[in-house]
Parts: sequence; C-alpha cells; structure tokens
Amino acid sequence: MNSNISGLGKSYQTGTSLRYRFFNYFEKPLEIYVYVDPLCPECWSLEPYLKKLTIEYGRYFTIRPIISGHFKRLNRDKFDQPKKIKAIWEHTANRTGMSCNGDIWTENPVSSPWVASVAIKAAELQGKKAGKVYLRKIQESVFLKEEDISNEKILMDCARETHLDLDEFERDLYSVSAQKAVQCDLKLTKEMEVEHIPTLVVFNHDIEEHGMKISGLYSYEIYERLLKQMLQKNPVPAEKPPLKNFLSHFGVVGNKEIAVVYDWSIAKTNCEMKKLQLQQAVEKIPTKQGPFWKYIR
Repeated sequence: MNSNISGLGKSYQTGTSLRYRFFNYFEKPLEIYVYVDPLCPECWSLEPYLKKLTIEYGRYFTIRPIISGHFKRLNRDKFDQPKKIKAIWEHTANRTGMSCNGDIWTENPVSSPWVASVAIKAAELQGKKAGKVYLRKIQESVFLKEEDISNEKILMDCARETHLDLDEFERDLYSVSAQKAVQCDLKLTKEMEVEHIPTLVVFNHDIEEHGMKISGLYSYEIYERLLKQMLQKNPVPAEKPPLKNFLSHFGVVGNKEIAVVYDWSIAKTNCEMKKLQLQQAVEKIPTKQGPFWKYIR
C-alpha cells in the first residue's frame, strides 16, 4: 500500500459538473476509508476538506468512517496530563481555525473515550448515514459545547438530534454488536497499518491494485490530487450550492468550513453569515476561533 501521494501522475480531462447536488447515487468507483477518533482535534479539523470534496466530487466516491484511536493512552493522559492535552487542542485550533476548546480537559474531561466510540457504532446500526451524522453530532458536543461524550444523557441528546430511534439506540448502546463493531474497526486499523489519525485510504473498485494512503492533515489541494490520481482522470468539480442550501444540508457549520468550501476569506464569510443572521436564517454559536452557525430556516 502506498503511504504517500508523491509523484502524482498526469490527469485527463473528462466529465460535466452536477448542479447543486451533494450526493449522486449511481455506482461510484471510489471508496474512502477515513480513520478518525471522535476526540482527535485534527480529525475534527479535517471536516472542511471532506465537505468540499463531497460537494465537488461526491459523485465519484463514498466515505466510510473507521473509528480508530488509542483508548488506553487517552484514559491515562486524561488523568495524568490534562493541561498537556488542553495545550495540544488549543494549538490545533489556532493552526487550523476549527474550534477545539481545550478547557474541557481541565473542567469537564471525557471519562471514557471507549463509550463514545461504541455509541457511534450503535448509531451506525441504524444505517451508514445515521452513523456519519451521529459522529458529527458527537464532535460538535465535545469540541463546541465542551460536553463529556461518555455521559449517557449527552449520547442520548446526540441521538435525538440525529433523529435516531431512541429505544433502539439505547438498547444498541449496551449491545455486544456495537462493541464488536468497534473492535472490527480497530482490527482494520491495525491490518491497514494506520499509525496516525486522521488517515485516508482510497480504493478504486475498478482497478485491481492496493489503495493509496495519506496520514495527517493537509491542504485541500493535496486531497484533491489524491482523488484525481485514483480516478485516473481530471473531473470537473460540481458547482457549489447556494449558501442556504449548504447550511440547511449540514445543520451546524463553522466559519472555517464555509470559507474552505466557497473559497472565501474569513472576512467575507463573516459578512455573508451576518446577512443571514439579520434574516434570522441562522443562529450564531460563538467560539474562541470564530463562530459556528446553526441553520434555522
């Protein structure tokens, strides 16, 4: 398996853009395994680039989140080095522009990272889409609200916001099936030699060769080049949707996410969002690194 994306080959022009579509459900040639941890600030900071890839090229791939992490280390560090973890989170926030409020580790630390991961797999038992949406809600809870995402009430609140069947979710939260699903993800992490998160592994179903792996957080252009190499062509990116459509689809998004998707400066993003705030279309969620916005109507 390739461990980097150096030496990307020549691409070829093809295709037409799709107008205002986030997903298109004909057969897609690529599958992207995204190895993440719900408590990893760099995984959270990957969100703007995944959104932009999905909007521009989502007709070519599906995303499969793989829950990965180092639970024993996190449990140890939570008690021994909360100030160190806080500093890492805040450094990541300052570097990436995505809110990672490290105060949680000194004021309301996550008591059991394992429980949060099991909850994500419990949500996934109600469908892959439900699992992805629930993962995002978990990330919003910990990075924006500073909530202990191993607390059952918080997990149920996230399930409610995801519109899951709450009785089924509560049963699955303590099921062997959900725990085995986490173990399967960890086994896959080991088998694919994923040593750092986030990591993306891209497979082309039409080509009989190994996938291509990229570990760490990079600029959008790097992920775009990787995608084009795996497609072996240079597709035209789809048109970006109107801003309100984007907000309606994703529900809660940050300034950085909007700026990346629309190729705007943070100043322009603020200006556009203030217009929508005056229209009472969005609700502002203040954070240290700039606001997030909740779509209202």
